[in-house]
Amino acid sequence: MRNAKNLGNHELIGLNVQVYRASSMELANEGRVVDETKNTFVLETQGRDNRIAKHGHYFDFLLDDSKIRMNGDQISFRPEDRTKKVKRVM
Repeated sequence: MRNAKNLGNHELIGLNVQVYRASSMELANEGRVVDETKNTFVLETQGRDNRIAKHGHYFDFLLDDSKIRMNGDQISFRPEDRTKKVKRVM
């Protein structure tokens, strides 16, 4: 089961997320994760796909009425590697 302690070890595709710029912490984008690469997330926002870099952003994943913040710089792994490595980084 996904929770705040193990979210990085699980699939993030399908989760709703809010994206903040690390430099200013202003909301940059929000939507549902539809794809993930080593360096980017693809978010579906109002029917459009937007590619967002992981580097330089914070991501608030919405999970069971709570927000779980992850630093994009710490989750910049291929999705299949992130599930093994992120526990050491966070």
